[in-house]
Amino acid sequence: MLKMAVLLSGSGRTLDNFHERIKNGSLNAKIEVVLANVQDALGLRKAENYGYPAFHAVGSEALNAIIQQYPVDIICLAGFLKLYEPPPALAHSVINIHPSLIPAFSGAGFYGMRVHRAVWARGCLVSGCTVHFASEVYDEGPIILQKSVELAYGDSPEQIAAKVFAAECEAFPEAINRVNEQGVEFFWERLRSGRMA
Repeated sequence: MLKMAVLLSGSGRTLDNFHERIKNGSLNAKIEVVLANVQDALGLRKAENYGYPAFHAVGSEALNAIIQQYPVDIICLAGFLKLYEPPPALAHSVINIHPSLIPAFSGAGFYGMRVHRAVWARGCLVSGCTVHFASEVYDEGPIILQKSVELAYGDSPEQIAAKVFAAECEAFPEAINRVNEQGVEFFWERLRSGRMA
């Protein structure tokens, strides 16, 4: 079972999903602490209501000072909208979800509705999400899992976002379970092997 720190900036929809799946036994993890870089983030209030230790902190140093007080195996970025630098001991253990099929519509400047508007503007008929380990370069860490969704000709950016978020709700917990089964370094070694081939 993986022990998680959850970092968020907003409403905590992904936290809701984690909490429900831990309760029903489909996510083999435990939330040790929840942190937000936005003081009035709804996700912080939800965390408190769920009974998780919940803190507001700004900047990687302040966040890490809190995280280091808890027995954490992985850090999940659940709608965390700032660049985050983990403590050295957890440098390979930060998991993010991106609302496209990396490498499409990824990298600096591509996040949230910006991604879905770009997908819509290009007229894509497939989108999806990618759960990956975070590295020092946006969206270039090892991929854990991807899920695709079919899009209709008339889908608006908002409809695309809704379809992709539904896929995210399945993908993020499934990816965490895979990390629990395979171990963190399996995915980093897989990426290194692929780049050396």
